[in-house]
Amino acid sequence: MMGVSFRVQLSQVKEIKKIETTCAALVKENALLKARDVASRLQEGVVIGADTVVYIGHKQIVGKPRDLKEAKRILRILMSHPQWVYTGLAVIDAKTNKVITGYEKTKVHMTPLSDEEIDRYYQHISPLDKAGGFDIEGRGGLFIKKITGCYYNVIGLPMAKLTQMLKKIGVHILTAVFCLNVMGCATEYNLATQSQETLLVSTDKEIRLGESLSRQMEANFKVVTDVDINERVNEIGRRIAAVCDRKELVYTIKVFEGDEVNAVSLPGGFIYVFKGLIDKVENDDQLAGVIGHEFGHITAKHSVKKLQSIYGYTLLQLATIQTGNAQMARGLDLAFASVFLEYSRGDEFEADRLGVRYLKKAGYDAQQVVTFLKKLEEIQGKEAPRQFSYWRTHPFIPQRVSAANQEILGQIEFRDYLNLTGEDE
Repeated sequence: MMGVSFRVQLSQVKEIKKIETTCAALVKENALLKARDVASRLQEGVVIGADTVVYIGHKQIVGKPRDLKEAKRILRILMSHPQWVYTGLAVIDAKTNKVITGYEKTKVHMTPLSDEEIDRYYQHISPLDKAGGFDIEGRGGLFIKKITGCYYNVIGLPMAKLTQMLKKIGVHILTAVFCLNVMGCATEYNLATQSQETLLVSTDKEIRLGESLSRQMEANFKVVTDVDINERVNEIGRRIAAVCDRKELVYTIKVFEGDEVNAVSLPGGFIYVFKGLIDKVENDDQLAGVIGHEFGHITAKHSVKKLQSIYGYTLLQLATIQTGNAQMARGLDLAFASVFLEYSRGDEFEADRLGVRYLKKAGYDAQQVVTFLKKLEEIQGKEAPRQFSYWRTHPFIPQRVSAANQEILGQIEFRDYLNLTGEDE
C-alpha cells in the first residue's frame, strides 16, 4: 500500500509471553527483540519489527492458538466481552543503528456466534497464524460489529503509526502513496447524487469487481431457480433500470435460498434478494421498494466508495483480477466481507430517497416503502438478528421511514422531523 518494496525475514528470538508491567511495554519489547535480531545480520537497510497480541484484561494476553480446539476456546472468550488488540513496532536503521519504537491499540467488539457457526468459520480460515485466531480482513469481519481505533492494527500492522515512525527515521513514503492512489482516478458528475465526484475506480473496473464478488457470493449461497420468482424480481428490475440514473450498467438480479430477511447490492449492477425477504412482502410494490433501494446504492456508487475508503485502490485492483495469486484472492475476500458491513446513515437515507424516486418513475406505489419498513421494524422487535439480517446491514429503520416519507410527500411531518434530528443512544 505504501509503494515501498520489502522482503520478509524471520527473527530467531523467543517472544516474551508474560506481561511484567503493561501490555504496551510487552509488544514493544517483543517488536524490538525481533528487529534487533534481523538488523544484526544486515549491513544496511531499514528493519521493521512487529508483535501483535489480544489483551483480555487482568494481565492476560492471547497470541496465536496452538491448535483448533484452543482457537475455538479463545474465540468464545473474545466474543463474551470487548477486547484490545495491541501491536508493538520497532524500526531500526541497520547502518546507523537508529531505533524508533511505538505501539498502537484498537478496541474490538464481536457479535457472539454459535458453536456451529464457529465450526463453519474455521472451515474457511486457519486460526493458527492469527493473534486471537480471527481475521478482521476476511470472513471474520462478518461478526466484528465495531472497532475503536486503527483497522490495520487489528490485521497486525498499524499503517498510520508505521508511516510516522518511518518518517522519523528518514524514510518518506507519502509521495509514493499519493502517486499510487491517484493513478487512474477520474472526476465525473454523478446524476444520482447530483454532485461532482472523484473516484479511483472506472466503470469498467467496477463491473469487473462486481463480477468477481458475484462469483464469490454464488459460491457461498444457493441461487433459487424457480422460474416464477426469478421472473417476478427481474420484471421489477427491468422497470426500475429503465428509469434509474445509471443506464450504462446491465443489471443482474437473483434470489438466494434461505430465510434471511435481507437484500444485497454489489458494484457494477448486481443485486441479490434472500427468499426470506420475498416471503415477507405483501405485494410487488413492497418488493420494488427493496430492489429500488439497492438500485440507489449502485447508482450512487456507495459500495465502491466504501471499499475504496476502507481498503484503498490497490486491493480494489487486486479484487478485479482472476488468478490464483493469494494476495489477489485476499483482496477479493476483503471486498466480500465488506458487502455485509453497514452503510453509513447518509448512504442509507440517500438510497431510500433514490429508491422512492425510481419507484414513482416506474409506476409503483412509493408509499409501500414506508409500509414495508414499518413491518420490518415489527419483525426486528420479535426476532434476534441473524448473521445476514436486514437490520444489521440496513440500520436506522425509524429514521429511514422518516426520510422516505419526506421524499414521498415532498415535505416533512413533525414526528419525522424528530426522528431525523434525534440522536441515537
